[in-house]
Amino acid sequence: MYKWLSCFIPIFVALAGLQAQSRSDDFLQKLLIEKGSPLLLNILDKPDSFRYQLIYTQIDRSKHNNPTFTNYYLHVDKEQYFNPASTVKLPIALLALEKLHKLRVPMVDKYTTMLLDSSYSKQTNAWIDSTSENKLPSVAHYVRKIFLISDNDAYNRLYEFDGQQYINDALQKKGYRNTVITRSFAPMNEDENRHTSQVRFVNGDHLLYTQPAAYSNFKFDFSKQIKIGNGHLDRNDSLIMQPMDFTTHNKFALTDMQQMLQAVLFPSSVSSSKRFDLSDDDYRFLYKYMSQYPSETNFPKYDTTEYFDSYTKFFFFKAGKKKIPPYIRVFNKAGWSYGFLTDAAYVVDFLNGVEFMLTATIYTNSDGILNDDKYDYDTIGYPFFEEVGNIIYNYELQRQKKNAPDLSKFVMQYDSVR
Repeated sequence: MYKWLSCFIPIFVALAGLQAQSRSDDFLQKLLIEKGSPLLLNILDKPDSFRYQLIYTQIDRSKHNNPTFTNYYLHVDKEQYFNPASTVKLPIALLALEKLHKLRVPMVDKYTTMLLDSSYSKQTNAWIDSTSENKLPSVAHYVRKIFLISDNDAYNRLYEFDGQQYINDALQKKGYRNTVITRSFAPMNEDENRHTSQVRFVNGDHLLYTQPAAYSNFKFDFSKQIKIGNGHLDRNDSLIMQPMDFTTHNKFALTDMQQMLQAVLFPSSVSSSKRFDLSDDDYRFLYKYMSQYPSETNFPKYDTTEYFDSYTKFFFFKAGKKKIPPYIRVFNKAGWSYGFLTDAAYVVDFLNGVEFMLTATIYTNSDGILNDDKYDYDTIGYPFFEEVGNIIYNYELQRQKKNAPDLSKFVMQYDSVR
C-alpha cells in the first residue's frame, strides 16, 4: 500500500550493521517499526542521515514503591556527536544548586540576590532582573527560567557562577565522563569562556559572600575533530562551503543525559557518586519547574502565544502546539540548535498510573548547511518526537505491571496565575 513498506528489511539490515559501533535492542526496533508511520519508518531507515539516538526507560515498582529501571536503546553511541544545545543547561542548573548547598554560608541560598560583576572581555554586569518579582537576580530565578523556556541568559549567568573548571571537574568526578562543557551561549572565544565573573551575594546593602573572578585551567581533549554538514554560515553570515567544526563545542552524551535525569528524579536509584548534593527543598523546586508550564507562571510572565505550554516538551506535544492533558506532566530538559533536536524526559500520567523515561536526539538539516536557521524541525524533528512519544505512551498504557506506582512524590503545587 505504501512505498515505505519496503523499508522494513533495510531497517533491520542497517541497524544490525551498526551494532559494533552503536547499541540497539530488538524490542525497541520492532515496536517502532510495527507502529510507525511512513514518515517514522523513513527516518528509522536512515540512521546516518538523521543521526538519531533513543533510550526508552521502563520503570517498575516493588510493593514498597521502589523503582527499577530497564533501558532499551536504539542506535545509541557515545562516540557519535550531536550538538546538545540547551540540554547542557540541566547540569549547569544542578551544579549551581549543589555549589550553593556546599557553600553553607549563612543567609546565602538559591533565593538570595546574586550579582555578577563584569571582570573580563565580553562579560557584562547582572545587577537587576526585570522578570523576577523583586526585580533582582538569584540562582533560583535563573534555574526557573532555564526549565520554563530554556532561557539562554539564565544559563550564561549560572555558567559564570559555576565556572568552567568547577563544572567539568564535578562532572568528571561524578562519572559523567562523556559530558564536556566548554562554553556559555554568549559570543565568546575559548579564552573568554575560561574566565568567569566576580559574583556577590547580598541582602540589601549587606554583602554576604563574594566569589572572586576565576580562570579555568581544565585540560580538554580536542584531539578528535568533529565536523558536520556540507557548509555553514560564519559569524559574518558568509557561506563557507566546508563542514562546520564542532570540535570545541559542548558535548553531552545521551547515556549521560539519561543517567543525570534519573539521578535528579530518583537519586537513590543511582550510585552515590552520580548524585548531586541537593537539599529536599532543591529537589522539590526542580521537580516543580521542570514540569510547570509558562502559562502557570507569574514571574516571569510569558506571552503564551510564543511560549505555549508544550514549548519545551517535544515528546507527544510539540508538533502543532497541542494542549497537554491535565493528568500528564513531563519533567524534562530539551534543546534545539544547528538542526539537532534533543529531549530528556520523564513522563507521568497520574490518571492511568503510567511513568517512563524517553531520551532522544535527531538531526534534521536536509540542505546540509549549518547556522542558516533553515532546518527541518517542523516537518521531521517535532513529528519524530511526537510519534515516538505516543508509541511508547500507548505501549505503557497496556503494559502489565506487578505493582501500581505511587506517583504522589511528583504531584506539585504550581503557581497560581494572577
